[in-house]
Amino acid sequence: MASVRELKKDINNVLGDIIEAVYIVDGANNDQDSKEGGKIIDEAIETFDDLIEKVNDRKVENRKAHLRKVRAELEKKAVELAEKVNKLG
Repeated sequence: MASVRELKKDINNVLGDIIEAVYIVDGANNDQDSKEGGKIIDEAIETFDDLIEKVNDRKVENRKAHLRKVRAELEKKAVELAEKVNKLG
């Protein structure tokens, strides 16, 4: 199922980009190990694990609707994390 593969790639890329952004902001601020940045990275990793687990759940009744909800959750969480990254700088 191509849509599942694409969704997994999107989850990986979006959350990976957020983690990379934290490192870039921390590097620009000469603060390589900021506690705030570490919290954002931990939250991104937890979100990744949670979303991948939901994508892999095959016991849902309506898989297509379930995957749409997962994609919407990814978008919502990505916006929240991006806002937190923006506050770092």
